[in-house]
Amino acid sequence: MEAAGTDEVEKIKSKFMSAWHNMKYSWVLKTKTYFSRNSPVFLLGKCYHFKTDGMYIALNSFQSYLAGALWIYFYSRKTIISGNVEEFRKDFISRIWLTYREEFPQIKGSALTTDCGWGCTLRTGQMLLAQGLMLHFLGRAWVWPDALDIDNSDSESWTAHTVKKLTASFEASLTAEREPKILSNHHQGTLKRNCDDNEKRNEVYHRKIISWFGDSPLAAFGLHRLIEYGKKSGKIAGDWYGPAVVAHILRKAVEEARDPELQGVTVYVAQDCTVYSSDVIDRQCSFMDSGKADTKAVIILVPVRLGGERTNMDYLEFVKGILSLEYCVGIIGGKPKQSYYFAGFQDDSLIYMDPHYCQSFVDVSIKDFPLESFHCPSPKKMSFKKMDPSCTIGFYCRTVQDFEKASEEITKMLKSSSKEKYPLFTFVKGHSRDYDFASSPLHEEENNLFSEDEKKRLKRFSTEEFVLL
Repeated sequence: MEAAGTDEVEKIKSKFMSAWHNMKYSWVLKTKTYFSRNSPVFLLGKCYHFKTDGMYIALNSFQSYLAGALWIYFYSRKTIISGNVEEFRKDFISRIWLTYREEFPQIKGSALTTDCGWGCTLRTGQMLLAQGLMLHFLGRAWVWPDALDIDNSDSESWTAHTVKKLTASFEASLTAEREPKILSNHHQGTLKRNCDDNEKRNEVYHRKIISWFGDSPLAAFGLHRLIEYGKKSGKIAGDWYGPAVVAHILRKAVEEARDPELQGVTVYVAQDCTVYSSDVIDRQCSFMDSGKADTKAVIILVPVRLGGERTNMDYLEFVKGILSLEYCVGIIGGKPKQSYYFAGFQDDSLIYMDPHYCQSFVDVSIKDFPLESFHCPSPKKMSFKKMDPSCTIGFYCRTVQDFEKASEEITKMLKSSSKEKYPLFTFVKGHSRDYDFASSPLHEEENNLFSEDEKKRLKRFSTEEFVLL
């Protein structure tokens, strides 16, 4: 009886906290983010400079912009810069935005129907993985055709219920206008489009990628599934999750995904700030479920600390360098008590997407579900010095050759940006077992999702990382 009474109290407490967090995070205040016209803006490997018109090759301009020897690296890359502000907006809005949600199906083993107040690191992890999948299926050049249709008015606020009405009306308008819009792009008298096969394919994958992150127990990378994998590391719904723990949870989620479309992607998590090249290549060359020997694309996640209690400003140039790489999929990080998805920078400020907005549940199993709430209408900026030192960096490599090239480039960047004897993390040849470290097996028993060595590392990370509210 006493145990039953305790459970009932916990349920009431859980419902009360959920109601409070829903109210707290249901208000969205859209404020203007200011960008300088005198400095380039980087977004996941693309560079924009609003002072220019059209396109040009960036060479000497980086000499005065990037400190130390790092500018030489950019000089050799001949980075292309776009000067169109609208192109930057379109690119940013096209990234998938995943935030707190309410009124979704109850999480197994709890009374929770919202992740408000505790799920922000899981959401930023989802955003990083979503960007990796977008690179895999859509490519970096893809942008959502309807990106600029999202309202971006300043100083506007609304509640989650208003968002629900807006998305409902948006869905209705899509239903009413979709066919005329398609037909308007046809040549007169032509029933089939001549050049939109690729556009249709991209739209299918755009929706499919978002559906994999839906808030339902069946979604491959949805909150419900991630929490189930988190239980293997001692986490439950309502707990806080650090960037390193989320990296391992994402790896497990990709490994266990059964959608045939996902069999060509794998995830590798660096061990103790070390990427073992042979372990990565083994993952890329492992057989798919179909028995095909095609190599897999790999998303590499590197949990690191950018300092002790506070972020060391010496790492600023390295973080800039990482976010300027075309195969970077972002950084899971934030500031104390809040997790953000970092996707770019300007000067000494990081550009990020914020998951701390409570939006209404969207059923992604419905055909033509509304897309608007999965795309952020405006970027935010934060000074690098406010960043919490604990974070996870992500890269995407489509082939083994891409991985080898990426490891060489990042190694050069690590050496050129490191003022100390040891870089932030390293790439080494061989397997982890060659260095007397326990190697995580490629295929583990279904009932043992984390090896004992992984559990120890996860436990250590859990005690080191910041608490997210």
